[in-house]
Amino acid sequence: MTDLPDQRGRIAVVTGANSGLGLVTATVLARHGAHVILAVRDTAAGAQAAHRIGGHVEVRRLDLADLDAVRTFAAALTADHPAIDLLINNAGVVLLGPRRTTADGFELHLGTNMLGHYALTGLLLPHLAKAPAARVVHLSSITHKNAHLDFGDLMMEHGYRAATAYGRSKLATTVLGVELDRRLRATGSPIASVLAHPGLSRTNLTPRAWEHRGRAGRLIARLGLLVTQPTEQGALPQLRAATDPGVRGGRFLGPGRLWETRGPVTDARLSREAADPAVGRRLWTAAENLTGVRYPATP
Repeated sequence: MTDLPDQRGRIAVVTGANSGLGLVTATVLARHGAHVILAVRDTAAGAQAAHRIGGHVEVRRLDLADLDAVRTFAAALTADHPAIDLLINNAGVVLLGPRRTTADGFELHLGTNMLGHYALTGLLLPHLAKAPAARVVHLSSITHKNAHLDFGDLMMEHGYRAATAYGRSKLATTVLGVELDRRLRATGSPIASVLAHPGLSRTNLTPRAWEHRGRAGRLIARLGLLVTQPTEQGALPQLRAATDPGVRGGRFLGPGRLWETRGPVTDARLSREAADPAVGRRLWTAAENLTGVRYPATP
């Protein structure tokens, strides 16, 4: 992607930046002049990514499945950088198999994909407010459209299914991105909360996770390569959400063809549940209570 605006002078944080969509996003931003923080769980992999990217990048450890680690990351980052221009909440897990939990006891998909990013964003918000036109980009998924939040069992302690848990975590991510936009607008904050999804990108189906599941798993992995678009294409919606001067808070961007699975970037459609303000308020309260992070009011 070569038509990005000049990113010189911007501090950009990209979670999960050592591979997949995050690596592409961090690479493009750095090569257009941004100072990029690679926020990664595996710093050795992050160092390899930084070497490949070049430019002004730094590697910092961030484990979104551990709220203490999120707080440590945020404290160190804000001590070293007076302002943050861009936060791209890209990292996520897609798991198969039995139910797993985070260090804080949350179901792993919800705890990593949504609650970890919710806490990170809240802790960084004062420094985002110091930048002239900061943005937070939330990585959604087309799977959010078929998901439904069960507020009686957010952690899926009953009837757990990995695919359902992933879809719910992406719906929760989307709900909170929209709700953050409402709250920022209500306070008159200049920070923009924007959403994007990659369609069917080759990183979404986690082929290696299927490979060990016998002949059927290997077939699914191979079919995934046929129906998905390249990672470079999948990263375009979040890159546009992060850098396009014409994008305003509340926009949701994604591929525009074949039921939003691939193609050029355009406005995507939210599910009814994702756009419901009552759902947004309820999930926000749940996230506050679960993480202990309460967002400061911003001017």
